[in-house]
Amino acid sequence: MDWIVTPARLGGALALVLGYAGLCSGVAWRLRQQRHALQRERHSLQQGDGADGAAMLVVYASQTGQAEALAHDTARTLHAGGCPVQLVPVQELTLAQLQSCRHSLWLLSTTGEGDAPDQALPFVQQLLPQSAALRGHDARILALGDREYEQFCAFGLRVQAWLQGQGAQTQVVCMDSGHAPAQARALADWQDGVGALLHAVTGQAAAGWQSADSSQHWVLRSRTHLNPGSQGGAVYLLEWAPENGQLPQWESGDLVSLCPPGEPDAPRDYTIASVPADGCLQLLVRQSVRDDGELGVASRWLCEEMALGATLALRIRAHSGFRLEGNMDRPVVLIGNGTGLAGLYSHIKARVQQQQFDHWLLFGERSPEHDKLLDAQLQQWVAQGQLARLDRAWSRDVAQPGYVQQLLAQQADRLRHWVERGAAIYVCGSLQGMAKGVDDMLRELLGSEQLQALAASGRYRRDVY
Repeated sequence: MDWIVTPARLGGALALVLGYAGLCSGVAWRLRQQRHALQRERHSLQQGDGADGAAMLVVYASQTGQAEALAHDTARTLHAGGCPVQLVPVQELTLAQLQSCRHSLWLLSTTGEGDAPDQALPFVQQLLPQSAALRGHDARILALGDREYEQFCAFGLRVQAWLQGQGAQTQVVCMDSGHAPAQARALADWQDGVGALLHAVTGQAAAGWQSADSSQHWVLRSRTHLNPGSQGGAVYLLEWAPENGQLPQWESGDLVSLCPPGEPDAPRDYTIASVPADGCLQLLVRQSVRDDGELGVASRWLCEEMALGATLALRIRAHSGFRLEGNMDRPVVLIGNGTGLAGLYSHIKARVQQQQFDHWLLFGERSPEHDKLLDAQLQQWVAQGQLARLDRAWSRDVAQPGYVQQLLAQQADRLRHWVERGAAIYVCGSLQGMAKGVDDMLRELLGSEQLQALAASGRYRRDVY
């Protein structure tokens, strides 16, 4: 029977459309308020009566958001002790700012084999080659890295050497983010040093570590095995609801930090796979196996041991380096593998919510039979015209096995065309193999100069681990 348009049906459809539009604009308004709150915090931290009459400079360079979060905590601790603070991402730092302050605290991540975080590129290219008169300046550095890499904390140590070369007095604490006890010791050393500096400058003791801890208890509502029969580790979609019923706000690309029971000083970070409009928080977690054959503590707990209905404290953490921000209105190329789909999936959701459909997903996994993660939703977006293009690479069980970087090579002309019309590129997934292979391929296809320009302008962003 034909569907007949009646006034009642038309009114109902209109009400549905208006209701959805209201929901979207309400979420967008809350996200704008959240960004404004962060801007106000940066401004308010500069208010105070430092004993030496100058603000303390807190500078950060973050790849996964950890250094950024610690920089905010450091700035809050100093401000609470009566010291005005300038909180600056390293790419915005100027020599004039640095020279105007007697003290600076640097929280600097190293990514890959000794590289600076992507967004630090303008600092590396423009400020590091310069000379600055910094005699009498006191600089303290928390260098974050992973001892599994040969160039441990290389970027932080490079900045330390540069500061020393300009005449500054420096101290450095190196944090091994891949080893929980070492990480806890380094963080304690850093906090003690910040407290000692605060006391020397203002005469006040630090009143505890001032963290804007947004952790709350969440109930594990469901756990779905997404790749039964896979040759790789089992991947689960975990869905959480806030225990108090109050859903906090976050942006696509943000992270969750959590500690499995018995390891309070060893937080793990996971990229959020959902947006607040979903009404829940979703994570993609792969059951990991350590080199000694033992299951990873956190993933074992989340994937197997934690009972449905049980609660766990989760802390939502802003990841400004991987947010959409000004790229919401651009075409977007999304590239990843494995559970890296989480961050890309959340970006698609956020853009669909804003009626932005000009995005292209290139994704790699093992087998088309067992590893089509979240396939039903991806296919629905394609069918409805809400995902412009979907390309997937399979490394096993196909006639021509391949990886996501090879998809890029096959789609070279299309990739260049997307970039020419203003596309941003987001990469999410494993640092070893995929992210390096993708970065190498992008440099080959676009040229190193263009890729660096994209990174400097915020159009090339990575969430890699």
